[in-house]
Amino acid sequence: MYPTSGYTMEELFSQLGLPNDEQAIAEFVKTHRLDASCVNLCDAPFWNESQAHFLKEELARDANWAVVVDDLAARLQGDPPDACPVP
Repeated sequence: MYPTSGYTMEELFSQLGLPNDEQAIAEFVKTHRLDASCVNLCDAPFWNESQAHFLKEELARDANWAVVVDDLAARLQGDPPDACPVP
């Protein structure tokens, strides 16, 4: 069984201050890809400071939001890049 956090993608987008209907989320994922950039989701250039902070904090705390944030990261990554530098 897939673990759930109790939060939805729509709620995450609302928390981030973004349009949160299904079509808006699909468009965001389509236009904000991480596949070639090798950038951590929280460090992506399309977040404002507040959004990036929220994402980092929730992942660091392994909070209930972490499951849906991980889901968003997976959606934005698409196909893995051939090689990313190891930090």
